[in-house]
Amino acid sequence: MALTWLRPNTQTDDAWRSHAACRNTDPELFFPVGVTGLAIDHTAAAKAVCSDCPVQAPCLEYALDTNQASGVWGGASEEDRRVIRRQRRRALHSA
Repeated sequence: MALTWLRPNTQTDDAWRSHAACRNTDPELFFPVGVTGLAIDHTAAAKAVCSDCPVQAPCLEYALDTNQASGVWGGASEEDRRVIRRQRRRALHSA
């Protein structure tokens, strides 16, 4: 049985990608290996690119909606996104 990936209905328009500040940046910067040493510097540099990006919000929402498990998306690292997901779940359950 082959596994397939279904795109969430919330992510039908990805035109934002063409406006991303990272589109001409080496993708390896956004996918550091590990969480210590040079990876810390890469994560900080990737977040700096994201901080001035005009499409930071849709990029982050894309990563959250599609459950991106690695890399820096919308200025958020893997751990940052885990925290955001937890906060959103808590807010949903307390509402």
